[in-house]
Amino acid sequence: MEQKYNTSGLGTELVRLREFCNQEGEAVTYCKGELLEHQDEPAKWIAYVESGAFKYMTKGMSDDKTHITWFSFKGEFVADYPRFLYGRPAQSTIEAMMPSRVLRVSGESLRQFFSQDIEAMEIRAIIAEHILCQFHERYIDLHCATPRERYDMLMQRCPGIVNELPLNAIASFLNITPKTLSMLRRDITYGK
Repeated sequence: MEQKYNTSGLGTELVRLREFCNQEGEAVTYCKGELLEHQDEPAKWIAYVESGAFKYMTKGMSDDKTHITWFSFKGEFVADYPRFLYGRPAQSTIEAMMPSRVLRVSGESLRQFFSQDIEAMEIRAIIAEHILCQFHERYIDLHCATPRERYDMLMQRCPGIVNELPLNAIASFLNITPKTLSMLRRDITYGK
């Protein structure tokens, strides 16, 4: 399953992006349920998550049901990339799952950073490649990993998530029904 910008795996280019957020970013605290971005409104921010976690929610096209499509945790970046760079409408609502502290930078500031020099433009390319890889991995996981495998990968990435989200939200992210998730958890508990 995807590993969005993990601090232990930050390449030197992404460390430079984190340093940019440290230097230029505004420290902002979000309460549980507060929004960083709202779907269909102009996206504005990229933020480095110092503490807490965020979920990405997207309304279905035909059923108007909310689907959880992504998470960003401590040590990762949270953004509707690349839409925030140009203030385009966000594709997802991004909401704090718990009290969270971020270093937030506007799309305009990051665009200016990217235009400074060739090295900054390379960082932009690396971010795009990184996100493309994440989407590809998520796509493969949804098509090739079993629901149990997807659940196990999520629990490895964020063991405490079951304490932060209702099971129907976790089921939405795993692209399974809440009933299937309950059966999985029962099988895990009773060793099946």
